[in-house]
Amino acid sequence: MGKKQNTKTKKEAQTQEEPEEFVVEKVMDQRIVNGKVEFYLKWKGFTDADNTWEPEENLDCPELISAFLESQKNIKEKPVAVKRKASTEEGETDSAKKIEAEQPRGFARNLNPEKIIGATDSSGELMFLMKWKDSDEADLVPAREANTRCPQVVIAFYEERLTWHSCPEDEAQ
Repeated sequence: MGKKQNTKTKKEAQTQEEPEEFVVEKVMDQRIVNGKVEFYLKWKGFTDADNTWEPEENLDCPELISAFLESQKNIKEKPVAVKRKASTEEGETDSAKKIEAEQPRGFARNLNPEKIIGATDSSGELMFLMKWKDSDEADLVPAREANTRCPQVVIAFYEERLTWHSCPEDEAQ
């Protein structure tokens, strides 16, 4: 079974006892931190709350790691197969996505803003959906950047949505 050596405590170092070994029940996940592979482990005899991330070099459970990697390989292949059925020109869509990701967005496109189409704060920051002059594409741009680069466009956006509510007391006078 998979094992991990526990680092010695001061008391163990003084008594020179053998380090305690824990048994890996299952490899749950994988990640890379600072260029090193780590696995998220379920420990035998412990609850899920005791699961930990451990560096690969600390582990002695190659069969569990292989089983996990094989299961991940099968999981990754299935969605790709579904995607292939939906897209007949997969190679072109992948390259189109790469090109799209490399293209500048927002004010980096050096286009003049035409108008703000909408606004959102779903990312935790106020963003405007900006329509550009001489372009059919719109981009999300941070509101703080739009406020400084095109304040008149921002004002026009707010003015279009401005509504006045009159008080009943004011109407009586």
